[in-house]
Amino acid sequence: MEIRDVIAYLKAYDGPELKLMEVCGTHTASIFKNGIRSLISPKIRLISGPGCPVCVTPTAYIDKCIQYALKPDHVLLTFGDMMKVPGTEGSLSDMKGKGAKVELMYSPFEAVEKARKHPEITYTVAAVGFETTAPAYGLMMEQAVALGIKNIRLVTALKTVIPALTWICENQRDIDGFICPGHVSVIIGSRPYEALAEKYGKPFVVAGFEAEHILAVIYDIVRQLEKKEARVRNLYTNAVRAEGNLKALAVLDKYFEPGPAMWRGLGVIEASGLYLKDTFYDGGSRGLDQDMKLPAGCRCGDVIVGKINPDQCPMFKTKCGPMNPFGPCMVSAEGACGIWYRNK
Repeated sequence: MEIRDVIAYLKAYDGPELKLMEVCGTHTASIFKNGIRSLISPKIRLISGPGCPVCVTPTAYIDKCIQYALKPDHVLLTFGDMMKVPGTEGSLSDMKGKGAKVELMYSPFEAVEKARKHPEITYTVAAVGFETTAPAYGLMMEQAVALGIKNIRLVTALKTVIPALTWICENQRDIDGFICPGHVSVIIGSRPYEALAEKYGKPFVVAGFEAEHILAVIYDIVRQLEKKEARVRNLYTNAVRAEGNLKALAVLDKYFEPGPAMWRGLGVIEASGLYLKDTFYDGGSRGLDQDMKLPAGCRCGDVIVGKINPDQCPMFKTKCGPMNPFGPCMVSAEGACGIWYRNK
C-alpha cells in the first residue's frame, strides 16, 4: 500500500475515537517533527507514555547521585540530560556550582579509563536507561572486572519496559493500542509483547522512526481495531527480530537481576528494575523509591502515563520550562514536556 493511500485512509477515519500510546521519546519527537497529527483524523489521538528513562527516575536517585558527587575523592559521571533533573535540594547542575564533582560522559566505558588512570578517585556512574543502554553498563563492568579495577561504582536506575506496559494496561484501560518502542525492541525483540496483546486484547506494533514507519504502524493498529484483532506485528524488521538481540540479552542476564523499582508517576513496579548481581560494584541502588512532592498544579505524573498532553498541565510554559523545570519531563531531550515545549 502506498504511503499516500495510508494517509488518505487515516485522514478520513470517522469511526470510534481511538487513543494510541507511543512508548518512546524518539517517536514523540518524530511525530512532532513530521506533523503526524495533521495527517490523521482528530478521532485518532496519539499520547505519550513513560518512554523516557530520565523522566521516570525518582528524586531519591538524584539525591543519591548528589551524595556521591559531594564525597571526598569521588567523582560522579553522568550523561548531560540528567544534569538539571531536580532532586530534593537541587539538581546535579546546581550542586556542581556548590562544589560537587560531576563530569559529563559520552560513553560508560570512559569510567573504566578514568578509573584506571586515577586509582585514588572512586568514579560513580549514574546508570540510567532501559534495555537499550543497560547492556553497555554490563560490558563496562566486564571490562572493569577483567582489568581488576576496583574504584568504580554504579548507581543504577535501569528499568525494563514490559512491566511498565503491564502496569499501564492494568491501570489505563482506555488505551486502545500501543506503538512499541523501536530502540528497546531491538534488544528485547517483538515476542515479549505477545503475552500483553493476548491478555489485554490490544494491538502492539513495533515501529521505526521515520514518518512513513509511524504512519504505517498507526494504520496497522487502526485496521486491527476495526477488525477487532489484537496482534503483535513487527514493522521494523530491518532492526528488530522476534527473539531480540541474544548477545545483549545474555549480557543483561549475566550482570543484572530484576527487582522492584520506582517509576515517577506510576509508583513502585515489581521486577521492573535491573540491579547489579555483583554487589561490590553497586553504589546502593536498591530501595531508592522516595519521590518529592511536586508543587500544586504540576501534573508531571499524569503526563508520564498519558492521561493528559503536556500542554494541558497548568504549569506548562508558565511556571515550568527548560530553564526552571519542576519535573524531568521538561528536562530530558526525550521527555514529553520538553518535546512539546520546543515544537508546539
